[in-house]
Order: sequence, then C-alpha cells, then structure tokens
Amino acid sequence: MFKLLAKLGFFLVAPAAAVVLCLCVTEVGAADWPQWRGQHRDGKSPETGLLQSWPEEGPPMAWRAEGLGGGFSSVAVVGDRIYTLGDLGDGQYAIAVKRADGAMVWKTKIGPTWEDKYLGPRSTPTVDGNRVYVLGTEGDLFCLDAASGKKIWSRNLPKDFGGTMMKAKGTYEWKFSESPLIDGDRVVVTPGAQNAALVALEKKNGKEIWRTTIPDLGERGADGAGYSSVVVSEAGGIRQYVQFLGRGVIGVEAKTGKFLWGYNPVANDVANIATPLIDGEFVFASSGYGTGSALIKLASTDAGLAAEEVYFLDPETMQNHHGGLILHEGYVYTGTGHNKGFPLCVKMADGEVAWGKIRNEGQGSAAVSYADGRLYFRYQDGLMVLVEATPAGYNEVGSFMIPDVKQPSWAHPVIADGKLYLREQDNLFCYDISRSE
Repeated sequence: MFKLLAKLGFFLVAPAAAVVLCLCVTEVGAADWPQWRGQHRDGKSPETGLLQSWPEEGPPMAWRAEGLGGGFSSVAVVGDRIYTLGDLGDGQYAIAVKRADGAMVWKTKIGPTWEDKYLGPRSTPTVDGNRVYVLGTEGDLFCLDAASGKKIWSRNLPKDFGGTMMKAKGTYEWKFSESPLIDGDRVVVTPGAQNAALVALEKKNGKEIWRTTIPDLGERGADGAGYSSVVVSEAGGIRQYVQFLGRGVIGVEAKTGKFLWGYNPVANDVANIATPLIDGEFVFASSGYGTGSALIKLASTDAGLAAEEVYFLDPETMQNHHGGLILHEGYVYTGTGHNKGFPLCVKMADGEVAWGKIRNEGQGSAAVSYADGRLYFRYQDGLMVLVEATPAGYNEVGSFMIPDVKQPSWAHPVIADGKLYLREQDNLFCYDISRSE
C-alpha cells in the first residue's frame, strides 16, 4: 500500500488569508484506480511491466461481465471490487462486482433511469476506505458502504443547493455527470448554482462545510455546472479546488470555499466537459464545440492570485470534446476536433504542436488514458488503439475492436494491476495487458 495525496488544485486569495492546510492522505493500493481518471485524477496509471505492443487480435480477454445496465460511467477499481453506475429496468444503480471475474456483489438504487437518446449515467464512483461516493444524473449524491452497498447518507444537488446544469437556449442537457472528489474529511461536488457553485460536505455524514458564491465570469458559456470534475492544486502555496463550470474554469479556496479566480474564454455554451490538467502554477483547459484550449498561469498579485492567459489555441489547432487530456513529460496528448478524436501532441509550455491530426482507423471522439509509456485511445466506434507516448511522432503499436458496441463507446479506459478495464454499456470487459517475463 502507499499513500495517495489528493494532490492537484488552484488559487486566488489575499495573502493575509493564506492558510497552510494539511495534505489529505488516502490509503490505496499501487494497483488500484480508486476514482475518476485514477489515483491523481490525471488519467495516468503508475504501473509498469505492461505490453508495449498488442498482437493483431489485441490482448487476451480475461473475463466479461454482464448486467451492469446502460450508461457511460467508467469504473473504480479498489481491493477485490470494481464499482460503477448503470441504468437497469427500474432505476439507476450503483454496482459492485468482483475484481477476479466480474460477478455481481451488490447493487443499490440511487435514482430513476434516464431515458434519453444516449441513456444512463456518466459519473464514476469514488472509493474512500470503506465507503463509496456516487452521483446520479438527477443530482442524487450518495455515500454507500463499500462492502454491502448500504446507504449511509444522501443529498440532492438541485433540492438542497439549487443545483443546475449549463444549458444554452436550444441546446440539450446531459444532466449531472461529474465524479465526486474526496479530500481529507470532505466530499466536494458541483451544484452549479450562483450561490452554491461548489459545495464541500462532511464525508462521514453529508453536513455542509461551505458553499461557493461566484461572480460574473464573462459572456462565453452558459450558467450552471459543466460536465467536468474537480481537481486539486497547490499553486502559490494555496490549496484550492479547480473546476470547469458552464461559464469557465474557476479556483476555490479549499479551506473556506472562497472564490479565488475565474477564466471565461475557454468556455462554450453547450457542454464544458474535459477535466483540467494541473501542473504546478499552471492550469490547462480545453473544450469542444468550436472553442479551443488555453494554458493559464496562476500569478501572485497584491490582491492574492490571478489567472493569466499564457496562450490560447484556436479550435483548428486543438479542441477536446469529452475524451480528456493526458500530461506526460511536458506534453499534452489528446484527441482533437469536435467529435473527431484526431491524436494530437502539444508542448504544454508554449502550445507548439509536436505532431497531430492523425487520421487512424478510429471514428468519433476518443477517450484517452496512460500507462507505462503508452496512450490508450478508445474511439466512439469501439476501436482501442495503443500509441507510444512520445513527442517524436505518432507511433501506433496495436489496436482491436471492443465486442458488441451498439451505443457510442465513450467510457474512459482504466488500467489497474496489469488489466485493462473497458465498460461498454451493460458489459464490462477485462483484458490482460501484463507483460510475460
């Protein structure tokens, strides 16, 4: 076991208010993936000893589980359990299955099904010790016992905090999609209301610690929560939560919930989705729908911290729809183009394109994860592509099709303990990607 520092974040607070907070520590296994985008919410697995290329037919399938219901949720993998969400016939459920073979352990109803065009939840469970925290599409936040699925407490973001999703006139709303953040003694979520943009609750009982009031962030985007998830930053020595709202990226003081800074130009008015990247004093954010990408520096001022734009990349250069961003050795890897997923590599420091807009065999958006020097691109049509993570050039080293893809194949890939986990609606596929010695 090793200690996972819930490390990431952002800032903007007066120097007099700068308070040193203790880093919050959660025990997780080295081979675990306990939450959205892994141990540090950056889409990266620390594992090594994995296949560096795949055979023509792809890596061997270890097992396949069924009965998980509809939806686009990814999975959390901790200990001997795997956790996810799915819409079954009579409702939306949090689900736990065995890590060894995918056999059902428990399922707990957390709300009604969502019968939209692409039905089901998008959120990924967060595992913290003996508890699991989940957020349903109607804004139902539940704390569950990890062993049994028993409900410990719940809150509802619209009813309790006036929560609302971003929705521009004439556009569609995909409901609450974020994955809860656990940071020390609290759970942090995003109702999206003007006087409760973010809220921190006591993780043991759901009681409110603070809520964030936000000012006018600018004309771009739409009011309400986005579809992103909170990350943590220590920029400027101030622990803060960074989130991509409907009106842009913001930083909130972790201790008090005080609004610190905001950045509006990278917001679009339909759906801001990709979780921002954190790198020291910098935040990198991107959105689709013809918007673009930006590198933001959190700089000290007499008033505290301010968000300064380092550069902005137009949508023709880089825009990420919803497949996410990977930062590795100073370069950002992603799928670019709205609903396109063209592999792209950009130097984070200056926005220079190392290589990009590669048209491989994949179709539609691409969800991207990283492990052991390789990028795992999952395309909307179900194609998995393994790519070397290097700025030297695009080098594809394997691909295979996920079986029985009927809806868009969107759930983010998970790499844990030598296995690749792919949620595909009612199914969960587990592939052995460990390298034989």
